[in-house]
Amino acid sequence: MLKKLVLFDIDGTLLRIGCINRQILINALKEIYGTEGSAGHHDFSGKMDSSIIYEVLSDTELEQHEIEAKFDAVKQSYIRRFRAETRSSDITLMAGVRELLEALAQRTDLLLGILTGNFEASGRHKLKLPGIDHYFSLGAFADDGFHRSELPPVAVERAFRLTGKQFSGRDIVIIGDTVHDITCAKAVQAHSIAVATGNVSLLELSKNHPDTLLENLSRTENVIHSILNP
Repeated sequence: MLKKLVLFDIDGTLLRIGCINRQILINALKEIYGTEGSAGHHDFSGKMDSSIIYEVLSDTELEQHEIEAKFDAVKQSYIRRFRAETRSSDITLMAGVRELLEALAQRTDLLLGILTGNFEASGRHKLKLPGIDHYFSLGAFADDGFHRSELPPVAVERAFRLTGKQFSGRDIVIIGDTVHDITCAKAVQAHSIAVATGNVSLLELSKNHPDTLLENLSRTENVIHSILNP
């Protein structure tokens, strides 16, 4: 019987991607808007692709309505380029991820999903390249909102449609590497597991009081214990 909905962030949590991701976004922005804005140095950590596009163009001469009018075009350009240009060699899985996912997939009491700032098409491609996409039955993505806090209810609804079980509160586990992951977990009273595998240190993560704080996901049994015992 299903007991927990376990939602993983992608970048910095499950895997790391090289600088190609930033360059692809820059190229898409230049194609559609004629400028990359601040994309060359903007901090993408924990943010939504949907909001990043607006953020990096906020200091340009473009008006909000001009950005909005071409948003779908730049989104599709980015996704098309990403799927065409990114290779498996650009992806590095975080320590212990493959072993952890395999162990979790053997359990009948857990449903695995994705909760990420990536658009679904590009996010799923990131997972397919190292061969881990099949572990995740559902997800909530940047296509579903502009703020990460909007995503947990989307994932819960999709889990309900898939399984008939209504997950809530501590039945939901959100695993991520940034403060944004902790914050969105708190918004729905979910169990937050923060991992210092991205660009945020253990100390900085601890200041935001996640329910569980881990250096990485390499100790499979410890991670599973944290998921089952909030």
